[in-house]
Amino acid sequence: MFEIPELPLPRIFPLGAILFNFLFLLVAIPLEAYVLNTRLRFDKKTSTFYAVSINLFSNVIGWVIFFFLDPVLPPQIKSELINFIFFNRLQAPNIQTLIIFTAFIIFFATFLVKYFLLRILLLLLSELKKAEPEPQLIQRRNSRRALKSKWQNTNVVTTILIGNALSYSLIAIILFIRSVNT
Repeated sequence: MFEIPELPLPRIFPLGAILFNFLFLLVAIPLEAYVLNTRLRFDKKTSTFYAVSINLFSNVIGWVIFFFLDPVLPPQIKSELINFIFFNRLQAPNIQTLIIFTAFIIFFATFLVKYFLLRILLLLLSELKKAEPEPQLIQRRNSRRALKSKWQNTNVVTTILIGNALSYSLIAIILFIRSVNT
């Protein structure tokens, strides 16, 4: 009744891509945790928790999007992608423009995903800790809370942007070092 379709398993396992993805997470998580710690004044444990959460979730979302887009890519781009992942080289001379454009899209998409994930985590975890306020202070607190929320929202945006930019810059430096050594 419930049949699971048989999916073909890859014959070549992209171990290098998986290890570099793991390396990128190992680079991005401490860097973004430090930025969250210094800019948003979280303690180290909380900033590390948020950094791990937003990076792992955004990584999973990115891979899901990649696997949905992979079947609709043109064969030339698929071939270039396979050459880059397995052999670390590009064959077509005009593919660098597409790579740079795709890198900008990925950067800003990751920034948006991380921002929304952090906002969701902050809202979910603040709802768990929130206690009922006293009735006479509700109106005064609501006006202060709206002002603080507006400031905090801007601070979260800039913090995520700085953390994302620093981690992507460090990853780009690692990729450059990798391309020079090969």
